[in-house]
Amino acid sequence: MSFLELSLKLKGFPMEKADKEIQRLNSLSRMEFKEWQNEKKWEAAKYHLKNNQFYRNKLNDSLPSSWEEIPILRKKDFQISLDNLISDTIDKKDLYTGYTSGSSGHPFRYAKDKFSHAMTWALIKDRYNSYGISLDSKQARFYGIPLEKMEYYSEKTKDFLANRVRFPVFDLSDTALKNFLEIFRKNKFEYVYGYSSSILLFAEYLKRTGIVLKKECPTLKICICTSENCSDEDKEIIGKAFGIPVVNEYGTSEVDLIAFENKDGNWRLSDENVFTEILDEDGKNITDGREGRIVLTSLHNKAMPFIRYEIGDRATAIQDENGVKLLKLFGGINDELILPSGKKSSSITFYFVTRSILNKIDSLKEFVIKQTKPDTFVFEMVTEKDISEEEADKIRKKMDEYLEPGLKAEFKRVDKIQRTKAGKMKQFYSYVRQN
Repeated sequence: MSFLELSLKLKGFPMEKADKEIQRLNSLSRMEFKEWQNEKKWEAAKYHLKNNQFYRNKLNDSLPSSWEEIPILRKKDFQISLDNLISDTIDKKDLYTGYTSGSSGHPFRYAKDKFSHAMTWALIKDRYNSYGISLDSKQARFYGIPLEKMEYYSEKTKDFLANRVRFPVFDLSDTALKNFLEIFRKNKFEYVYGYSSSILLFAEYLKRTGIVLKKECPTLKICICTSENCSDEDKEIIGKAFGIPVVNEYGTSEVDLIAFENKDGNWRLSDENVFTEILDEDGKNITDGREGRIVLTSLHNKAMPFIRYEIGDRATAIQDENGVKLLKLFGGINDELILPSGKKSSSITFYFVTRSILNKIDSLKEFVIKQTKPDTFVFEMVTEKDISEEEADKIRKKMDEYLEPGLKAEFKRVDKIQRTKAGKMKQFYSYVRQN
């Protein structure tokens, strides 16, 4: 048993029960599982209607007969005192609590009952096992860390006990990346875990220096990218530089692990813990590969009613007799482009606008794009020299092609890209107010 599992068990989280439940669910036939999941989602809604005053108010004391008629909850609904969100049946000492990152602009405090939290870790353990790693495998963690003394040493202690070494992402200069490489040479890491943008920067450093990480650290098995979706092109860069498979993990702290890429590169939804819907703007289920809103229902959390909860992210999906199949993830709703014509577009569009051009600039280390006006986009770049007018014109032409004509692009060199306190970096920020 890993230290993490042991510590959770000592704190009263029923890890063995959760492990057995994951195993039981995985043994069901597809038909049996679908019946279980359908019953479980209704059971969750009925439980919170009966035991949660906040949810009773949202439903006006009555549960619709059709699942699609149940109101959708959003992050702003939960931005009230946690005491007003907890079910009557849950004792505070039996809660796991935390805060959302706030990257969506709607931070709030959340809670899970102990079995629900144990199920999250049992599911992660199951997905990790499919790649030959465990919760106790030595981890190279590309993540942020609080710089305040008490919090800093608390996180460092957790890292030591959890068998992981943290690579802080606040300084990603070549000097820091060289030091990262030396740490890999001295440790028997089994996997890399962390923010996609930071891992990509390290991979590009290795590529420039002609080093394959697996040769320097032969025990490596897999790289798991989280928080920021790693594109197929970036996965290819990381995979070649690291010499190991690269997969995406997708989740939210308040709900659960939502999906994990399998060895075929397809998303495997966390159906054991979460019921996932992809809805269009009219609230209808998307079945034909179009882009829609991600709406989640936590199947086990009795502490808070995450029932038909819209998380602010979008995806394309299809649906067949086996349920929802996630095809591609996009930026959150708050990251939409709103253009002068009124047209809206996902910020992922800028990937196609910029990658073929900016990737060819050897001195470019990082960049973000900020929409400051409906027709104005500022490219902030960490680079040793300004991009040429020819390169700038190519980007403007791509913007005309992928978005709409008449947009302005400004290019600004900066010393570093500002990240959140947690160390995350988004590729696109919009400062245009949505009506």
